[in-house]
Amino acid sequence: MCGIIGAVTHTPVNQLLYDGLLLLQHRGQDAAGIVTSEGPIFHMYKGPGYVRDVFRTRNMRDLMGNAGIGHCRYPTAGSASSDLESQPFYVNSPFGITLAHNGNLTNSEALKRELFQLDFRHVNTNSDSEVLLNVLALELERAAHHAKLDANAIFAAVAGRAQALPRRVCDRRDDRRLRIARLSRSVRHPAVDHRRQRIDGRHRIRCRQRIGRPRGAGLSVLRDVAPGEAIYVDQTGKFHARQCAENPQLDALHLRVRLPRPAGLGDRRRVGL
Repeated sequence: MCGIIGAVTHTPVNQLLYDGLLLLQHRGQDAAGIVTSEGPIFHMYKGPGYVRDVFRTRNMRDLMGNAGIGHCRYPTAGSASSDLESQPFYVNSPFGITLAHNGNLTNSEALKRELFQLDFRHVNTNSDSEVLLNVLALELERAAHHAKLDANAIFAAVAGRAQALPRRVCDRRDDRRLRIARLSRSVRHPAVDHRRQRIDGRHRIRCRQRIGRPRGAGLSVLRDVAPGEAIYVDQTGKFHARQCAENPQLDALHLRVRLPRPAGLGDRRRVGL
């Protein structure tokens, strides 16, 4: 399990991403990273350790831009000791894409071989997240018409390989745009948060995994991302959503279990999963 967060705002986004990763620190303690977009330029910094130890003031100053994603890593695939597997990952074609991913691809080795043999794409680490990035980049290259990247091309790319990617959540951003997809059989899911800027009345969109009650003044939950659904937020903050998988379903059976009442706690009850 890892922590992922993305945001599109009208103000510098670096502090918002950092604060969000602190709230998601319990989901991964091995590494942390942030990438922001300033026009056509990506600014990235990542490294091993806790969020508070990875980022210094000088690093935060370099993370300029009004859109970005962040990740804190709990290694379930690849090597826990490899700094190269810290996220987000970056690929320069097409358009330039960065990705932060939570979950496991159970067919990552087969996909890696297919990427190399058929599409001549090289995966440089043992991380299944880098495999996912290249798979989605390839589909986006096929779906985009010349140099035009729009919501239809993005959703077509997600749908193109939705059935080949088993489960879990991915969060992608490309050139000042934020994109989130929850795969068709995913159990874990992010919430999509919305916050209103108090000064100029503008809105900003923040997407992250649910971590309890919304924190911060003016922050409210819009809704959860549905299984098989992709969400696209452009640089102006316009929100797009589309179902990109056929017959999406959940794998897990959620049970409500009444736990034994600890002595001395009166009539309080706990309900667990």
